[in-house]
Amino acid sequence: MKTFAVIDFETTGLSPDLGDRATEVGVVILSNGQIVDSYQSLINPGRAIPAFVQELTGISNGMVRNAPDGASVMQALHAFVGDIPFIAHNASFDAKFLDAEYARAGLRRRTEFACSLLLARRMYPDMPNHKLGTLVRYLSLPVKGDYHRALADAEMTAHLLARMLEDLEQQLDPDLVSHAVLNQLQRVPKKNFAAAILRMKEKEKEKTGVR
Repeated sequence: MKTFAVIDFETTGLSPDLGDRATEVGVVILSNGQIVDSYQSLINPGRAIPAFVQELTGISNGMVRNAPDGASVMQALHAFVGDIPFIAHNASFDAKFLDAEYARAGLRRRTEFACSLLLARRMYPDMPNHKLGTLVRYLSLPVKGDYHRALADAEMTAHLLARMLEDLEQQLDPDLVSHAVLNQLQRVPKKNFAAAILRMKEKEKEKTGVR
């Protein structure tokens, strides 16, 4: 069973190192290409949300005033995800905020992140850009909810991931397409991606004795 936790954060700014905090988290569980569960919560960040961020996300100070604090939400998130590996679009951003919020709650991440943005740049090099909205539109993926809301973005990223897994499984043995392989492929230089896929196919043939 191929199961992934696709996560997205909305935040007060770009960096937890500068004091920015999460305002919302959404995560969906994608199992064998299907969304089977989800978790979402607003978060009281303990600081004001800048006006331009409120305009971008639609999340106001009033909306988070009575929301649970970060530690409470992280405890629930940690229990919900368990040992399922993470995926995010621009994962370096979400991983930073997850690790920072987890640390405040006395928690640690159990699994690595793979990045659908990095994978998309390698798998779909002819796209105008690799923003989530562009990929959803050009690949005709389902749209649900508003961009820049955590659960909606997580769901659209999950649909993108399902498409990428399907496309990879047409090139590689489906059993080979795992979270570890996604992590490996996202690090391959873009110009070498096709060659990397070919090497994986050749190695698989060697293992199975197929010629």
